[in-house]
Amino acid sequence: MATQNMVQAINDGLRHEMRRDPRVVVLGEDVGKVGGVFRVTAGLYDEFGDDRVIDTPLSEGGIIGCAIGMALYGLVPVPEIQFSDFIFPAYDQIVSELAKMRFRSGGEYAAKVVIRTPVGGGIRGGLYHSQSPEALFIHVAGLKVVCPSTPEDAKGLLLASIRDPDPVLFFEPKRIYRAAKGDVPEGEHLVEIGKARTVREGKHVTVIAWGAMVYEAIAAADEAEKQGVSCEILDLRTLWPVDIDAIVASVQKTGRVIIVHEAPKTCGFGAELVALVNEKAFLHLEAPPVRVTGFDTPFPYTLENEYLPLAHRILPAVLETARF
Repeated sequence: MATQNMVQAINDGLRHEMRRDPRVVVLGEDVGKVGGVFRVTAGLYDEFGDDRVIDTPLSEGGIIGCAIGMALYGLVPVPEIQFSDFIFPAYDQIVSELAKMRFRSGGEYAAKVVIRTPVGGGIRGGLYHSQSPEALFIHVAGLKVVCPSTPEDAKGLLLASIRDPDPVLFFEPKRIYRAAKGDVPEGEHLVEIGKARTVREGKHVTVIAWGAMVYEAIAAADEAEKQGVSCEILDLRTLWPVDIDAIVASVQKTGRVIIVHEAPKTCGFGAELVALVNEKAFLHLEAPPVRVTGFDTPFPYTLENEYLPLAHRILPAVLETARF
């Protein structure tokens, strides 16, 4: 075990896979000599050279289009989009080409790409550096979507994503890039895609979160415990395919569910989770499902901590749901 933050764990995971499989290549804006804007790819250029760690022009559509071509010719590209807010120029490449390649070819061709990108707020990035676009990709058949909350899971899920046969959106919550620290297994370490993690066992309310909001859920649960309300916290880790069995098992135990995410409320992934809970565990519910989310506005700068669903917004929802 080595104590690492999330940046170090992802860097370790990339290095491990590039040493293990010469087909793995990294590309993106400033990922080479600079090591990325958050230094996640630091040192990879020096070890693997410019034919495997490729600095690209500032063209997200070009980055992903190039990665798809690489994948079709047998490479395993791991492109970085510098901020998830910048991924939209590549959206057509992702949803019209990458997600559909295996389906449209009847399984003859596969485009194995892992798209890494930082997501979420918490760094005073304003409206162009703080978005959480996961629902836009979960909606698209053919894509898997991952968002870890711990360094250990970040490395394990990254290795699993690179080895998975399907294209993966690998969302990295930048608010906890360096704030989240923990023991990370050295060398080979995989975390299965599609399996949630129970962060805390509880009796009264299930709180579902992912990424940086897991820590806000924990903080709210600590305060709720002082008032006699026991929260079970579920970290989804993989957003799609979602671990519906873990969700149902928890809701059957508590009878109440709260979903926390940074993205706006309307058509956010929380809406799909509420629908799944209603379909799969309706008869076990003792209170209406509740969503604590970002607002239906562009992400603000000065009011960032009012927009984010931090612990001070989660706690009232927990208490009200428990007392329903």
